[in-house]
Amino acid sequence: MKTKTMYPKTFGKSLFTVFVLLLSLGNAMAQETPQATYHETHRPQYHFSPAKGWMNDPNGMFYYEGEYHLFYQYYPDKTVWGPMHWGHAVSKDLAHWENLPIALYPDSLGYIFSGSAVVDWKNTSGFGINNQPPLVAIFTYHDMAGEKSGRKDYENQGIAYSNDKGRTWTKYVGNPVLKNNGTTDFRDPKVIWDEARKQWVMALAVQDHHEFWVSKDLKNWVNTGSFGKEWGNHGGVWECADLFPLKNGNTTKWILIVNINPGAPNGGSGTQYFVGNFDGKTFHLDEDFKPLVSNGNAAWLDYGRDNYAGVTWSDVPKSDGRRILIGWMNNWQYANLVPSLQWRGAATLPRELKLVATPQGYRVAVVPVKELQSLRNIKQVFSLKNQKVKTAIDLTPQLGFKSTLSEIEISFEKPQSKGILEIEIANNKGERYVIGYNTSTNTFFSDRTQSGKIQFSDKFANSVHTAPRLSNSNTIKLHVFFDVASAELFADGGTSVLTDTFFPNEDYTKIQLKTDGTTIAIKELKIWSLKSTWK
Repeated sequence: MKTKTMYPKTFGKSLFTVFVLLLSLGNAMAQETPQATYHETHRPQYHFSPAKGWMNDPNGMFYYEGEYHLFYQYYPDKTVWGPMHWGHAVSKDLAHWENLPIALYPDSLGYIFSGSAVVDWKNTSGFGINNQPPLVAIFTYHDMAGEKSGRKDYENQGIAYSNDKGRTWTKYVGNPVLKNNGTTDFRDPKVIWDEARKQWVMALAVQDHHEFWVSKDLKNWVNTGSFGKEWGNHGGVWECADLFPLKNGNTTKWILIVNINPGAPNGGSGTQYFVGNFDGKTFHLDEDFKPLVSNGNAAWLDYGRDNYAGVTWSDVPKSDGRRILIGWMNNWQYANLVPSLQWRGAATLPRELKLVATPQGYRVAVVPVKELQSLRNIKQVFSLKNQKVKTAIDLTPQLGFKSTLSEIEISFEKPQSKGILEIEIANNKGERYVIGYNTSTNTFFSDRTQSGKIQFSDKFANSVHTAPRLSNSNTIKLHVFFDVASAELFADGGTSVLTDTFFPNEDYTKIQLKTDGTTIAIKELKIWSLKSTWK
């Protein structure tokens, strides 16, 4: 979602032009490379967050010459949504990030909203020099003055290119390359190269569906189809499209991602997906997937409240072969209100998407990328095997490290009788966060109702968040990452995922395994202390 900012009626086009030019000049002078201590209250220690200011949607991610590029919706001057820029960071390992100067600034055509970026290996755009492929960003121009005046065509698509590994960007003089024909909510282009047909394909979010456009040169686009009006959840506007193939053995399926706000299963914004095929023109839903997404139902990549606008990296090498996604770790219901002061907004952990076969058809599983294992402090690890829990086990004295900045893997037998297993982290003020599994409802759950600072929004902690268990195995597996202010659960090999944030008044230092009195047999438990990636 792109929150609307209201301006006086006298705020016309010429004044807007002056405003964005001054804004760009001021930022260029004042913000070379942002500085931060990365030890402020609630600051994530191994998730990406901007040094200062506001962050929302991840944008334009691509891999090139050893670097993962992450761009994101950014307002450097305040910690609430405002004139959108593209912030920029790079990583060599998806775990340690380096902040770079702002990549794209607003201009006379509007704010720089969400989009994507690609490596134009064949130089189809003609932007390349010195026999090197150009990097091309595709983004939405949002004309605030046009929106304010009541026009419907205030969102159009533009491009920019880089010839220095993404360090500087030049906007195309022919922008916009895809003009709006009078439709509101016409945005968030995600572009991929379709090698089989030698064409660029754009998935574009348009109100309640996605449109597909093709191009030979990234400048001239032709509409070839649409998908979605009759499928999936329509509780809010469709945003942040993504389209890509995934393989399972010799089977290839195409995945269409649809971010939606509102309409998520636990309220607010969330990410749904579809499985099918792409014929070069449009997306076709698999027959065995249709029952899952009919009558307003949806398949969700994450059931938590705090994973939105997730899209995937372009140009990950074929030798790697992964499809890697990252999301915005926030929710539009309270995004402008969360109690962080120097910055507001962070990214989820990078996640690998896998195509898995189930009795119901092909589905997408979501797992943390393997590079995150480098964060484990191998000198601070706790493990146990074959232990039964009937009430509680206090693990705090045995760990020797804080419960936050930790990674937990636990497997246990599904109890014959109804029961609950909880992982509880807490502090000395009695504040606590709980995540676990409830066998009576066959759901995973995340409970932040007593987690600390919750008064900033009546939507933040008004319910316990749940995710259905999709696996039929008698062994239940929980894989949890705790950071200073977040928890991410990847259950049963990533077939059920929950991401939630929390804001305790002091860091959680305690951890317990608890049940509701039902005896639960733990097969194996491992807890690693994780190292901060920020110095």
